[in-house]
Amino acid sequence: MALELLALRGLGLGDLLTAVPALRSLRQAFPAHRITLAAPRYLEALLPLIGAVDDQVDVSGPGPIPARALPFERPDVAVNLHGRGPQSIEALRRTDPGRLISFGTGPPWPEGVHEVRRWCDLLEWHGIPADPGDLTLGISDRTGPAIVHPGAAFPARRWPPDRFAEVAAALDDVIVTGNAEEVPIAARVAELAGLPPERMLAGRTCLADLIDLVSRAKLVVCGDTGVAHLATAFCVPSVVLFGPVSPKLWGPPPGWRHVALWAGQNGDPHGERPDPGLLRIEVSEVVDAAMEVIS
Repeated sequence: MALELLALRGLGLGDLLTAVPALRSLRQAFPAHRITLAAPRYLEALLPLIGAVDDQVDVSGPGPIPARALPFERPDVAVNLHGRGPQSIEALRRTDPGRLISFGTGPPWPEGVHEVRRWCDLLEWHGIPADPGDLTLGISDRTGPAIVHPGAAFPARRWPPDRFAEVAAALDDVIVTGNAEEVPIAARVAELAGLPPERMLAGRTCLADLIDLVSRAKLVVCGDTGVAHLATAFCVPSVVLFGPVSPKLWGPPPGWRHVALWAGQNGDPHGERPDPGLLRIEVSEVVDAAMEVIS
């Protein structure tokens, strides 16, 4: 019978990308195990690029993990890459693992740590070497257009559309992206920037399409959202606007033409209005940073 490892990361695009080094470390540490990732189904297009996952079960949030969807009765190892618990810990315990690797049952939850480092440190505590720099999914050939992505999961992290439009108008060969819920914001940006309809791609791309666009882009300009992590993964020059959360916690690694703009003001990342610190970032700062990273 095959050995089984179950890893839980029931979160979004950026969350999965920040867990790539940890997942690859698990692949190295458990080469004989079949690794199943519990994560939202829409992220499956990323899994072949990560190269560390054999199967997936559709889970959003900390659980529960549906036993009927698992290709095994109980995992030999369960790894909590989701959070500190208690819900995520309980969800994995219900699978009756032979070994559980998690904050709460192992090391204490660390505050003020970058998300990539957090999960690598968890594995290191359990004697599993992990390299936080192992984030790359490929290298962009930079033959595609610049991408302006104005959306984010919460209003607190959304820079105003009129400002994104000014940035888009200052760039050559640009497209505007977003998911189906972000169509109104993206359409407003494209309209104000004077872009033709075919340059507004929000709501017209699946994740596989977005991966393809970013993997060829010459530049990404966006807020603190998953597309920023895609730019990092494909080594695409990026300008990322941070508001309520410091880039020290979620930002791109230093160097390789990534610029994280932040006014140095913490706030509520789930707020219903654009964060005051985010609003302190001026259009001229973003345009200057964009020109610098693509020069």
